[in-house]
Amino acid sequence: MKTVILIPARYASTRYPGKPLAELTQRDGTRKTLIQMTWEAALQVPDIAATYVVTDDDRIADAARGFGADVLMTSSEARNGTERCAEALAQIDADLIVNLQGDAPLTPPWFLTALIERMANDADAQVATPVLRCDAKTYAMFVEDRKADRVGGTTAVFDRNRHGLYFSKEVIPYIDPGKLPDPIPVFHHVGVYAYRPEALRAYTGWPEGELERREGLEQLRFLENGATVACVEVDARGRLFWELNNPADVPRIEAVLREA
Repeated sequence: MKTVILIPARYASTRYPGKPLAELTQRDGTRKTLIQMTWEAALQVPDIAATYVVTDDDRIADAARGFGADVLMTSSEARNGTERCAEALAQIDADLIVNLQGDAPLTPPWFLTALIERMANDADAQVATPVLRCDAKTYAMFVEDRKADRVGGTTAVFDRNRHGLYFSKEVIPYIDPGKLPDPIPVFHHVGVYAYRPEALRAYTGWPEGELERREGLEQLRFLENGATVACVEVDARGRLFWELNNPADVPRIEAVLREA
């Protein structure tokens, strides 16, 4: 399959305006923007035909071109990364589109490779997305965010075929805090998607759903319209994975970068 990576990035984030241009301190003390780090992560994925930053904002586009990225400009009408990727679809030729959102610079390349392999071998899947079993540290971060009334990462539940049942910003399934099992049955949803082109085209024809609107999770539109979303369990191989959802996540990610 001819696979293209798209990195949708918007400036007007509700929780963190200007997030793609936020600078993070690297292990060597230098600073890089979130969008540059995500671009460099995408370049580590093998057998990709092309990689583009996709945005409607000239500030992001200029910054991306400044570090050598190819850029696709879209309108400001896109409400989420999937809609932005669907709009960019008209400008590219691909059999599979991977959406590596611009707030996940810690995404290892093998996460994306696992999605591509799943889409090649699961004819029923219209979309694939990674899930990562929580260790005690990550689970504690989820619980800490909810106690502090912060909207942090997303959790996922799926059926026996690893097809998604639901995604939520709440921590699901519920666990009795006095009986934390091992392994922990909570899966962190990694905000990366692989789509077949026809799934992206269908997405833009569906109205925003009630669950999507309440949770603020774009992938729920697929589930609300009966599309099959394959949840691909991945292994972090000892790394801590976390997205940059709020300003409070900056020190968490910088701590991981220092330990890399």
